[in-house]
Amino acid sequence: MKNYYSSNFKLGILGGGQLGRMLLAETQKLDIFVSVLESSKNAPCATIANNFVIGNIKNYNDVYRFGKQVDVLTIEIEHVNIAALLQLEKEGLLIYPQPKILQIIQNKGLQKDFYHHNNIATARYKRFTNLNALKNANLSFPFIWKTEQFGYDGTGVKRINSNSDLDILPNVACITENLIPFKKELAVIVARSNNGEIKTYPVVEMEFNSDTNQVEYVLCPARISDEISRKSREIAISVANAFTHVGLLAVELFLTENDTILVNEVAPRPHNSGHYSIEASYTNQFEQHLRAILNLPLGNTDSKLAAVMVNLVGAPNHVGKVHYKNMSKILQLKGVTPHIYGKTITKPFRKMGHVTIVDSDIYTARTTAELVKNTIKVIGK
Repeated sequence: MKNYYSSNFKLGILGGGQLGRMLLAETQKLDIFVSVLESSKNAPCATIANNFVIGNIKNYNDVYRFGKQVDVLTIEIEHVNIAALLQLEKEGLLIYPQPKILQIIQNKGLQKDFYHHNNIATARYKRFTNLNALKNANLSFPFIWKTEQFGYDGTGVKRINSNSDLDILPNVACITENLIPFKKELAVIVARSNNGEIKTYPVVEMEFNSDTNQVEYVLCPARISDEISRKSREIAISVANAFTHVGLLAVELFLTENDTILVNEVAPRPHNSGHYSIEASYTNQFEQHLRAILNLPLGNTDSKLAAVMVNLVGAPNHVGKVHYKNMSKILQLKGVTPHIYGKTITKPFRKMGHVTIVDSDIYTARTTAELVKNTIKVIGK
């Protein structure tokens, strides 16, 4: 087995945001040298990466040059230059998740087609090349509209109730999905190594903000039956195996009113739905991603305690140097651990951090989480 620790081995990460920052916490434990490519000199990874390179992860030349300097390359966000990755892989660089998989996942239309061709249950959908094509279609309202590329954290997703709602949409390739009457939104994180070893984390339940479509709470374990939990994990494994994906794959699911489980979307990396694992799991998702891409034995995915994660986002109407109001108050609460992402400027609904609450009882943790959400405020000075 290759010596990754305190050696000349170099791991590369495309993207220097908060996911990269939390991954670096795990590489530091093993003294693995990491280079990060990111366009902003003030990115969360800037001060803690072994080597921080300024560059655009969507630019062919920047990604190609960066890839030639590392031994294994991974991502913290899927919106990267695929052409450069395909060329680097052709020249022998190990890249996980694999470029051909990223190419599918970063395009929601291709992603939906993949589910259809692999008999993976998902919402009925249609693809459109631009806004005019959408407007000229025989539409049945309401439906969900999604941009095919570059959507994240609720951006690029809208409920369309009438023709007038179409006028505010950008002129881009998009998909429409039938509205799904669901009881819960669930997620399962799957870890898969190159040698085929595969493990799933417990099913989590996600509660969304109805206005911003951002995740507000993630609950582990999800408040579902053992049978639904078993089926959800089986479906997530089938998705990961269909992709032959290496690394982490977060599989988002709808639990419908009649207990059918449909795949919504996937993310080929550590994911917001797995942040709870830093405090609550024997092996957190970031360590597990590292194990998977380096083909190391996968860790125990069981939870030590129940957990609820609360996203910390910028308060409405606040822009400027960030201030975390009432931080000392939440620190007095049992089982509370804040994570601040190192972003110095807040904007409305920008992800600035998260708080994890652990407890032996999920319902107690959820009550404390709501108290945390209502107490701490991310404001601008």
